[in-house]
Amino acid sequence: MSQDDQKQVKAGNQGVRKPQKGKTKADESAQKSLRSSSPATPPTSAASRTTSRRSLRATASAADPVKVSSDTRPHVPRARRMQLSLTRLEPWSVAKVTFLLAIAGGIIQVVAAALLWFLLNAMGLFDNLTQVISKTGLDAGGFDLGQVLSLGTVLSSVTIFSIFEIVIVVVLVTIFAFLYNLVSSLVGGIHVTLGDD
Repeated sequence: MSQDDQKQVKAGNQGVRKPQKGKTKADESAQKSLRSSSPATPPTSAASRTTSRRSLRATASAADPVKVSSDTRPHVPRARRMQLSLTRLEPWSVAKVTFLLAIAGGIIQVVAAALLWFLLNAMGLFDNLTQVISKTGLDAGGFDLGQVLSLGTVLSSVTIFSIFEIVIVVVLVTIFAFLYNLVSSLVGGIHVTLGDD
């Protein structure tokens, strides 16, 4: 060992020997034993200590893969469940929703009737039925099924039927809402269990 190295070691030892404020006697004795065991090695830095700890952890995890997989498994929350009761139906809101749904159903009926009429007319069903009726002799006065079941007649009759259907459905569902409120005040309503699966 050269003289420069010896001077550096002495300077390091002198810097370590100086007591610092706030250290206990146990810390000083630990430093003395460290100096006596390896006087030639300089004190290790914090970065090298953390690197050695990481390498030890990596070695331990490679040796025990079962423990690592159990530690890194994601936590799966359980599904929550709530029990609710449907105790009251607001009749006005029920009537509004039913009215709009019944209008949508009436429009669908009119469009479906028009499409069905066009399909049957394209197939020539009305002309064939008129010929069959005339051959049997049941056409008193030149009966024409195509004129009786014209597009205007079919659409107007389906529209009138849809209007009556809308009124009847809205009235019946609103009466059902009143009856449900009456029954739920006696029995407590419908119990529903909800869950976020």
